[in-house]
Amino acid sequence: MLRSLLALALSLFALHAQAARVTTALESAWRFQRADVAGAEAPDFDDAAWSTVALPHTYNVPDGETGGSPYRGAAWYRRSLDVAPGGATRRFLEFDAATLAADVWVNGRHAGRHEGGYARFRFDITALLRPGPNVVAVRVDNGKLPHVAPLAGDFTVFGGLIRPVRLIETPQAHIELLDHGGPGVRVDIEQLSAERARLQLQVQLRNEGDQPAERQLRLTLRDAAGRSVAQQSQSLRLPPGAPLTATATLDVRQPHLWQGIADPYLYRLSAELMDARTVADTVQLPVGLRQFGVDPQRGFLLNGKPYPLHGVNYFHAGRPGRGVAVGPAEIDEDLRLLMDLGLTGLRLVHYQHPAYTYERADQLGLVVWTEIPLNALMAETTAFRDNIQAQLRELIRQNRHHASVAVWGVGNEVYRSDEPIRALLADLHALAKQEDPSRLTTYAHCCAPDDHPMALQTDLASYNRYWGWYDGEFKDIGPWADKLHVRMPDKPIGLGEFGAGASVVQQEDPPRRPEPGGRWHPEQYQALFHETYAAEVARRPFLWGSFIWLGFDHAAANRHEGDTTGRNDKGLVSYDRRHLKDAYHLMRAWWSRQPVLHLTSKRLVQRPAGLVDIKAYSNARQATLEVNGKGMGTVAVVDRIARWPGVRLEAGRAVLKVTDDRGSADGVEWEIGKVGESAETAKTAETGKTGETGEVGGPAR
Repeated sequence: MLRSLLALALSLFALHAQAARVTTALESAWRFQRADVAGAEAPDFDDAAWSTVALPHTYNVPDGETGGSPYRGAAWYRRSLDVAPGGATRRFLEFDAATLAADVWVNGRHAGRHEGGYARFRFDITALLRPGPNVVAVRVDNGKLPHVAPLAGDFTVFGGLIRPVRLIETPQAHIELLDHGGPGVRVDIEQLSAERARLQLQVQLRNEGDQPAERQLRLTLRDAAGRSVAQQSQSLRLPPGAPLTATATLDVRQPHLWQGIADPYLYRLSAELMDARTVADTVQLPVGLRQFGVDPQRGFLLNGKPYPLHGVNYFHAGRPGRGVAVGPAEIDEDLRLLMDLGLTGLRLVHYQHPAYTYERADQLGLVVWTEIPLNALMAETTAFRDNIQAQLRELIRQNRHHASVAVWGVGNEVYRSDEPIRALLADLHALAKQEDPSRLTTYAHCCAPDDHPMALQTDLASYNRYWGWYDGEFKDIGPWADKLHVRMPDKPIGLGEFGAGASVVQQEDPPRRPEPGGRWHPEQYQALFHETYAAEVARRPFLWGSFIWLGFDHAAANRHEGDTTGRNDKGLVSYDRRHLKDAYHLMRAWWSRQPVLHLTSKRLVQRPAGLVDIKAYSNARQATLEVNGKGMGTVAVVDRIARWPGVRLEAGRAVLKVTDDRGSADGVEWEIGKVGESAETAKTAETGKTGETGEVGGPAR
């Protein structure tokens, strides 16, 4: 009798356990071939000669990082998948991204096709599985598909299963998984004040069983300490084989607002589908209570107050030898470097980023502009329009619950200025507002008049400007902004991109102006560029945001410039993340609340004797320089720069030390040659003997 009761209890436990959502990572044991192999979808196909890889994985290393022509075409992944019997269980394959298009087969039967390389997608594979071993085959294609964005761009399209893949198991009645890759739960902030927040919730449900299902939906909002602050339950009858959307309202008294980097406070919402007393399925989402806005005169507003929005364009957490096939550890390293910079916002370019990036932005308090890959080119076809709209819908459905996301980007630098692109941008803006009326939209404009209709279809006007690099002079940026603001006083305007290339192994002080496409990009010139831009931008609070191009150097197969082929070197940090360029320290001096003091040009360790201008970046009031123990004077810090012009350096060793009025110090040791010796270039990225190396992991700045 006891054994029978125990067996019954174990059986019931197994049924309940089987009913809950289970997620299994499918990271290892993938067989791979970089070729379009006929018949590779067949379950009995012999893949023994293929290589074995783990995810995330790209098939464009090293050819996507070293210049030239990276492989653009199909490749195959295959894996065995063991499945236990479970007639009352739904099973889904979830792909966080597959670049650019993916076809999926299970046991030789086609599960579906997804077009678009950077968004999450799922397929219900329940009907294709059998108990025991199954074969999953995926054909990924990063070839140029005429209707799939991006059609072009200044970046490598790394092909492959570049983000994780999972098996998700749910009961027949579950929270929707096929809503364009979204969580199935929507949160809208209907009212928000210091006294009260009102949230409108929508939960999409689906019953794939052949009988109605009686369920209870329990919605709970918890504060950061895990305490319930609002809850609602409702009984539901889910019809068989059909979707149902449940709605609810949650009221929060004295809400704790999400206040950007100062206080990125997050609640947590759990949506639980109850079968009697058992949680049959659940989704949990972070919730930040905040409001965004923009004033054409005062700039960006967070919770009704001006909030200076400055940051960088962040392409991806790519690493040498891995391309974009990286994970949370690399994203965390990047965000640590960027937070140390002192930024308040990020522009995530030029496509949807990994889910983890948005999660961390929520937690860190970063305000995010995120966009779809409508870049450089468009096609005037229905298929292209459908694809780019599908990618926008996926971006919004998958990320609209994130407190950090403030701006939906509908495109970047499309190189035409006619009615078809204006109409497409207008339609994308309308779709974004239909999907999410609470947020702002923008388009990054570059190559037509500033007031061209294509630049003005979105809520915010954003401009990519590079005076002093491609054309014009550094000083042009301020008058341009003033004139545009006068011409369009009611339109919020901002800077989507501005920057200059820099190699840490190419040194010249003072620098000549380099050719943008040339092989000589001295680090000092990038610093001069940002010295002017940083000061001019800071004097214009009407700019709704400003985003430096670029946070980190990134792979761009078609570039052959600076010290490395296949690289865009406009980053403030090198591609391998080892070197913080001088411009990085300049922006720290502008943005960080921590003390900053940094001597510039420290990597140019061999110099001729004679007069030299010496600079330090600082957010102190004044700074003092010594050379070989001799005082060179105390100067005021103006626009975050302390300058000592015409300092004479004699042949031999020169030990420089700079201090500020808060007790911070930095230093460097240079080798001074004879008068007239050339010192145009330093062939290595060594810093010499410095008090602050400027490298990741060096002494505290």
